[in-house]
Order: sequence, then structure tokens, then C-alpha cells
Amino acid sequence: MRPAQEVAVILFSALLVAAGLNLFLIPHQLLSGGISGVASIIGYLTGWNISLVYFVLNVPLILWGWKAVGRRYIVLSCISVVATTWFMAIIPVVSVTHDPTLGAVAGGIISAIGIGFSLRVGGSTGGFDIVGSIITRKYDLPIGNILFVLNGLVFIVLGFYKTWDLALYSLLSTFVKGKVVDSIHVGHIKVTCFIITKERERMLAELRKLHHGITCMDSQGGYSKVGNSTLMTVTTRYELAAVRKAVITTDPHAFMNVVQSTEIVGRFSRGHSK
Repeated sequence: MRPAQEVAVILFSALLVAAGLNLFLIPHQLLSGGISGVASIIGYLTGWNISLVYFVLNVPLILWGWKAVGRRYIVLSCISVVATTWFMAIIPVVSVTHDPTLGAVAGGIISAIGIGFSLRVGGSTGGFDIVGSIITRKYDLPIGNILFVLNGLVFIVLGFYKTWDLALYSLLSTFVKGKVVDSIHVGHIKVTCFIITKERERMLAELRKLHHGITCMDSQGGYSKVGNSTLMTVTTRYELAAVRKAVITTDPHAFMNVVQSTEIVGRFSRGHSK
């Protein structure tokens, strides 16, 4: 996607996250989990502006992510955090439903759609999403499960300071959100890319920037009988867009076949070459 399209997706995602909070969760004093959940708890207990608390709490995580994840990811995350803060400030806190169960489920789904699409374009909605992205890139775990564990700690605090009913409703919301995020953001799913090109060295130079192993094979066209190079690399669905861009930019005439990998045996980590 072009930068303008990516920013548009990030802004729309921020709108969904803010709407999920202000229209479904906050009216029932429920939590969405993560930093927004921590900000909500602080707001419930002190009366402070939740959107401003959300922004302040995100600053140290953004600085951490800048070093651990990368500049582009954090720039998009910064846009998301600022946009979410602004949308939360302008969207009125109105209860769309009087049933807290429906509020928990609907708020979780709407927020998850925003988070999932933000992750798919290479950014996040800030907060624990940054922490989850760092962990899933390092340890190859589903990001939804990571967020669910991190958010569980927040709900325990809510249960002690408010009521356990609110904590359980919030837990339901985050469980739904985690499942929806994993159905949209498939960063832990592996794919194998077979790339046939005549620009072997240039292609290798670009693919090495993605830090996954690459296997090189000499091949020949079945009809043309012209020699080519076939490069094979295993990556994640999350990083597939970067591979596709590298291939098209380096050799517009290259052929790439992508297949989903059902099982990976052996080491799959950044920095190792085959």
C-alpha cells in the first residue's frame, strides 16, 4: 500500500477503537484492556480525562518500540495514538446499549477490527499492541493470545477496585477482541515464497534486509530453456507485503509463488541464513 493509503487505514482504525471505547465500553465502565484499559481505570477512579491519560501512558511504549521494532512501525503507531486520542475527545460517551454483555461484545469486536487492520498495514494502536508485536516477532506467538494475557492483569486490578462483574464483562470483551485480531492479523502464520528471477544478486540484497533465511537454486525455463535463479524464503503473512514489494521493485519481470506453510521444523528466527 502507498503511504497515504496506510495512513488512511490507520486513521479509520483509530476511529473504530475510539468508537468501541466511547460508545460501548466506557459507558458501562468496562475495559478494552491494554493501555486504554489502564487509562480507563485511572479515569474511573480520579475523574481525569481518559483520552489524555491514554496519550501520556503511550509515550514510553512508543519510545521502546522505536528501538525494538522499527521507525516505520512506530511512526504509524504515533499517528494512531494521536488520532485515537483526538477521536476519543470528540466522540461523546453515549451508551448505545443498556446491556453490559452486548456492550462488552460489540465494543470488543469494533475495537479489534481497528487493531487488526492497523497491524496489517504495519502499525498498531499503541499500548500493549506494541508490546505484543515485539513479543510475537521475537517468539513467534499469536499476538491475540499475548494481548489476552497482558490484559488479564489489568482486569484483576479492575476487579479489586470496582466489581468483579465489571472485570468479567471486560474479560469477555478482550477474549472476543483477541480472537478477532488473530483472524485479521495473521502475523504468526508462515508462508513460503518461491521467487524466480534473473536478477539474483540484486534480489538477494533486497531480501536479506528482511532478515529471514534464503535458499538459492539454479533453474531453467521449461519452454524457453533460459537459465534463472529460484530463491526460496519462509516468512510470515505479516511480512509478506514487504517481500512482495521487494520483489516487484527489484525485478518487475520476476515470478513469485506463495504457499502457506503448515509446519516449520528447525529454527525460524531473524538473522539466520540458509
